Amino acid sequence: MSFPAAKSLLLPQNAYSAFLFDMDGTILNSIAAAERVWGRWAAAQGLDVEAFLPTMHGKRGVDTITALNLPGVDPLVEAEKILRGEIEDVEGVVPIPGAVEFLSALPPERWAIVTSSPIDLAKRRLRAAGIPEPRHMVTAEDVTIGKPNPQGYILGSERLGARPSEVLVFEDVLAGIQAGEAAGADVVVITATHSHEIETGHPRIPGYLDVIPHVGEDGRLSVRLRA
Repeated sequence: MSFPAAKSLLLPQNAYSAFLFDMDGTILNSIAAAERVWGRWAAAQGLDVEAFLPTMHGKRGVDTITALNLPGVDPLVEAEKILRGEIEDVEGVVPIPGAVEFLSALPPERWAIVTSSPIDLAKRRLRAAGIPEPRHMVTAEDVTIGKPNPQGYILGSERLGARPSEVLVFEDVLAGIQAGEAAGADVVVITATHSHEIETGHPRIPGYLDVIPHVGEDGRLSVRLRA
């Protein structure tokens, strides 16, 4: 995969009270592991695996299964089975290049993860990728409706003591982008794991190798090009 030169990156131009990060595809890459587990499940259900897999990223498992409306399938039971499989299979889960350094440079009280993954899976994948657990994290158990509903990003903002309008959301998939938009936050799209470009008017960066977080004299956060 080829990335644009640093000078062509589209960076957020504002400064923020806090940063909120999606997890899978945004700070770590778990695509191979997730698609192995979900692919086996989809095949067992008689689904078109190739058509199904792109639809399950960025959402809670129970929401994905519920939306399929499969006869005789209990979404809660099946989501639990898939969760166990995902916790066991973290082969190939790696950080997005530069993500560990970028996160480590942020004040710990000023950023959080907002993920559609359940807490046990989130912790397992963070460990596998070598990313320390943040002080604040919103997971599937913390919301009643998952992305693209904005509930998670609103809650993440509250936990950091910020209004959503003062927050920058880092996302990689449409459901998460829509959740950030609906919360009233600014969004930057991470394209590191994209095989097809997402149509978006939001700023976008391929990863974190060419950018650094900046903390202003007023304490507000921004994203700048690495010198």
